[in-house]
Amino acid sequence: MQSRRVFLKSGALALVTLGFAPSFLARTVAAAGTRRKLLIAIFQRGAVDGLNMVVPFGEPEYYRVRPSIAIPQPGREGGALDLDGFFGLHPRMEALRPLWAAGHLAIVHASGSPDATRSHFDAQDYMESATPGVKSTRDGWLNRYLQARADGRENARNPLRGVALTRQMPRALQGPAPSLAIGSVASFDVHGDTTERAWFEAAYASAADQVLNGTAGEAFQAMRTLERTRAGARPSPSRDAGYPSSPFGQALQEIASLARADVGLEIAFAESTNWDHHVNEGSATGQLANRLDDLSRGIAALVRDLGDRMADTLIVTMSEFGRAVSENGSRGTDHGHGNAMFVIGGSVKGGRVYGKWPGLAPEQRYERRDLAITTDFRDVFAEVVVRHLGASTDVADRVFPGFRVEASRFKNIVHG
Repeated sequence: MQSRRVFLKSGALALVTLGFAPSFLARTVAAAGTRRKLLIAIFQRGAVDGLNMVVPFGEPEYYRVRPSIAIPQPGREGGALDLDGFFGLHPRMEALRPLWAAGHLAIVHASGSPDATRSHFDAQDYMESATPGVKSTRDGWLNRYLQARADGRENARNPLRGVALTRQMPRALQGPAPSLAIGSVASFDVHGDTTERAWFEAAYASAADQVLNGTAGEAFQAMRTLERTRAGARPSPSRDAGYPSSPFGQALQEIASLARADVGLEIAFAESTNWDHHVNEGSATGQLANRLDDLSRGIAALVRDLGDRMADTLIVTMSEFGRAVSENGSRGTDHGHGNAMFVIGGSVKGGRVYGKWPGLAPEQRYERRDLAITTDFRDVFAEVVVRHLGASTDVADRVFPGFRVEASRFKNIVHG
């Protein structure tokens, strides 16, 4: 018998199967009218070192406390890529510099969660639920958005509104609104002959458990939608976009395919991993440099692949917390507090680093060790929900329970 694994969490279904891999999705002709807005959320799991990703080379303290791992100033070998005379990108992030120059990349520095935890698991949970310090929240912020915007929508029960290119449902998409977690579009199917597929679908359709019945039915509906899309498929433009041959690059390539296929996608989620560098982090080269190269080349390829669809697409990056200001005794960095976020898209007021810079002197740091936070990550998320996705502030209040959404706190990163 074939091995089948079904993961059911909070009404979200992820099917992981092995076997035959169908061809990539092809572009379909978009329906007339305004194109649907798309948000692509990228989670850098493991707590990226934001100070070496977006380098405050104008801050003398940065070089004093990082003698082994600091990124040299612009103009020197392995130096930062100057953005504004004070901040620079890590040199391995060259792929993103054209987006900055074109005004489509904005950075929010000294951002993050007001909660003090330095636990990866708790901090990721708080960021994905968007309820810092509250462990009882059952659903994720992206799922709450799908719930809040479902009323009256023709495709409200379409599980392809929210898709994670991950093997398990991420916390941010868990909840009652239909959504899918798929390792890849190619593997999202019940493999075997048509008889076996029909039996499998009928078994779920007759299930006494209404939640299981309904969720499985939504997944099979998604399979049929993708099958219709694949019919008469043409070669995908994504093959020429220059994606890195990594799991992250593949995930972004799949997201672009889904976006072009016009299957109702509103929220997409991908993750980049292995950012926890306590030992031998490196500087212009090394572990962090390699991860930043993969991240930046993947995002740049995604933007190229989506082409004019980027006018209606916004990409936002996040990580659970930053790293300590000072390097440790192992030439790495320990868990910290404040970090940096990227916001990319056609509606972004880019070419600028947003947020109040707190400084790196000991008395300016959080608990005298970490980058202080001057922008709550929920203010960035809320601005994206309101100004990019078009939700009202009342709807945004439902997406961020316990947090008052106020436009006056928006950084004006996104054109309204």
